Amino acid sequence: MTRLLVLCLLMAAHGSLAEARTRFSAGEPWDWQLTAPLDLTRKVNVYDLHPGLVTQKAIDRLRARGVKTICYVSVGTLEKTAPDRKAFPAKVIGKVYGDWPDEKFLDIRQRDILLPLMKKRFEVCKAKGFQAIEPDNMDVHYADSGFPITKAHTKSYVLALAKIAHGLGLAIGQKNVPDMTGHFVNVLDFAITESCHQDGWCGDVAVYSKKGKAIFDAEYTDRKINFSAACHAAKSMRISMILKDRDLTKDVKFCPN
Repeated sequence: MTRLLVLCLLMAAHGSLAEARTRFSAGEPWDWQLTAPLDLTRKVNVYDLHPGLVTQKAIDRLRARGVKTICYVSVGTLEKTAPDRKAFPAKVIGKVYGDWPDEKFLDIRQRDILLPLMKKRFEVCKAKGFQAIEPDNMDVHYADSGFPITKAHTKSYVLALAKIAHGLGLAIGQKNVPDMTGHFVNVLDFAITESCHQDGWCGDVAVYSKKGKAIFDAEYTDRKINFSAACHAAKSMRISMILKDRDLTKDVKFCPN
């Protein structure tokens, strides 16, 4: 086999994976549930779910209805309940995440250790039938993690995660970090934001919708909000907005069509 033929075959294989990635379009309705029990009967285009709470059969039923599915994976913290927690050596585990005491920060600088572990997590998502990854806790560089992590480390880590996800045929999103949108918008496939209206930074990620990519936003019920006004602003930027409780249960309020 000639080198040219081998190169063509490799390019074709890479292209087929890229084409296979699910597209998440601006304005698609979504729901986000990370706490049981789940309600998977809603008329939304997209569900973002924790893989530990849903079966492959349930994902198959969603996909049969034409519903797209995003798999929650914490890439910046280690949860006490994570089934693979023993695979993480002590040297990559940092301080307790103050808002979530059952989680500890990860040293994302140590990519040689973390990337293979995250790839296994992504493979679990793919095996269950999920089409995309929500890489949570992408913002370790903002936190008192116990490690001297910078935005440059976050950029390198996230772009490496994107390469892994895309290699598996999975889409992957930007989670928060609005000030890093310029680094990620041309590589990542959508954005997931929390309280971008309440905190006044939806415009910092609006370039995703301008490129036809989805922005999935959750505002929270434990903070003061005029949800009608928030929905009006979201519509003008083609942001898919919902109002949720902090634990992301099945309770939800949708913006009117």
